[in-house]
Amino acid sequence: MSENISEVIAGGAVLAAAVWFLVYAGQSSGLTRDSSSYDLKASFRSVEGITVGTDVKLAGVKIGTISSLDLNPTTYFADARLAIANNVLLPDDSAILISSEGLLGGNFVEVIPGGSPLNLEPGGEIEDTQGAVSLISLLIKFVGNGAQNAVGANPAPAPETPAP
Repeated sequence: MSENISEVIAGGAVLAAAVWFLVYAGQSSGLTRDSSSYDLKASFRSVEGITVGTDVKLAGVKIGTISSLDLNPTTYFADARLAIANNVLLPDDSAILISSEGLLGGNFVEVIPGGSPLNLEPGGEIEDTQGAVSLISLLIKFVGNGAQNAVGANPAPAPETPAP
C-alpha cells in the first residue's frame, strides 16, 4: 500500500513539473498574451540577434517583449510587434534600436523616449528605428582599415615644389 502512495506522489510531481514547463515555454515563445500590455509596431532593416520573446528595455528596465517578427514583402524590412506594459506610455517621437548587452552578451531592444507631449496609441508605430549592427562586419572594417594604414595604402601627398 505504501508503494502506491509513493508512486502517486512521484507521478503528481512529474505532472506538476510538466505543467510548469508548458506554461514557461508558452510565455517564453510569446504564445500566451499578458492582458496588461498593449501592442506597438516597428520596422527594422535587420533584426539579427533578436527573436520572439526578446526583452524591450527603457533605461535598462524591462518594459515589454517582442511578440512577433515578420518579413514585410513590400519593403523587405523586418516588421516587429512589441508588447509594452500598460503602465508605460511612450511619446510618439520615441526611437527604438537593437542593442547588445556586451561583447559576449545577448541582444535586446532599447527604447529611447522622445520629448513629445503626445503618446503612442495602442497599435501605433515607432518610426525611428535602428537595426542590429553586425559585430563581424565591424571587426572586418576595423581590421581592414588597420591593414591599409599599416601598409601605407594612403600615403601623404608629396609637397609641391614652386616653379622657377
